[in-house]
Amino acid sequence: MHTRTLGSGLDVSAIGLGCMGMSQSFPPIPPKEQAIALIRAAVERGVTFFDTAQVYGPFTNEALVGEALEPVRDQVAIATKFGWELSTGEAQGVDSRPQTIRSSVEDSLKRLRTDRIDLLYQHRVDPDVPIEDVAGTVKELIDEGKVAHFGLSEAGVQTIRRAHAVQPVTALQSEYSLWWREPEDAILPTLEELGIGFVPFSPLGKGFLTGKIDESTEFEAGDFRNTVPRFVDADARRANLAFVELLTSIAERRDATPAQIALAWLLAQKPWIVPIPGTTKLHRLEENIAAAGLELTPDELRELEDAHLDAEGARYSEAHQRFIDR
Repeated sequence: MHTRTLGSGLDVSAIGLGCMGMSQSFPPIPPKEQAIALIRAAVERGVTFFDTAQVYGPFTNEALVGEALEPVRDQVAIATKFGWELSTGEAQGVDSRPQTIRSSVEDSLKRLRTDRIDLLYQHRVDPDVPIEDVAGTVKELIDEGKVAHFGLSEAGVQTIRRAHAVQPVTALQSEYSLWWREPEDAILPTLEELGIGFVPFSPLGKGFLTGKIDESTEFEAGDFRNTVPRFVDADARRANLAFVELLTSIAERRDATPAQIALAWLLAQKPWIVPIPGTTKLHRLEENIAAAGLELTPDELRELEDAHLDAEGARYSEAHQRFIDR
């Protein structure tokens, strides 16, 4: 597995593993033992970057990741997140008050069975807490050795700049893929200017870019995609199959899969981009990992650009969209 550097010094595998789906959002949820085995299989295959969060579960995903990685803790980088009000055991809105950040980190350290968090993200921007206070609190935690690197998620340009001025931001995590390219407008140029890495989540369009979903696909009860307009609307799904057709045509020529072409496209955008596709299946894990060794030619990259595809349908419901910083 090739490695890449996020920010000023967090070296990780070129493709990480998003662990959320092992606990929520994309049923069926695998048994704990199966999920632990998959995480350890990822390590054996060269993955060194694992993404979790307090709110996944809540709490159960951190515990799962901590147990799985405990035997190899010094070989991997663990990223987790704070920023939700979770006193009732369910997310009740954002909360990035300094005292909440501190208590959240202490709890995360216990669940992750570690003495430091390699990359600590603010999960969503809290409009009631100045980002300078958030960055300052994380700076203190870094000085105390409990956190190694500071990250933001779904943050806008001005928030990134203000946070970075207090504590250098190592990585921004936001959605980015062939069918969600908004970060290219202002986010990517800002990250490049400031020397901040980028960690795209949903790099395969929540599974759509794998080619395994069409307008007739039905999702299980509790599947997050049942709330996403881009998936709920059958007409949007049908229109968006143009992405899959394009990826498939290139994949067939390269003896690859549509998912591998989609990931290879992301890796080709910038050397400081590290996607974190999630999966609960070993064969999908191996498929995703193999994309790190697939280099698209200039002609193939041009073919993807010249298609000028725009996805149909909103990427989030209005209720979810309110947590996105702009």
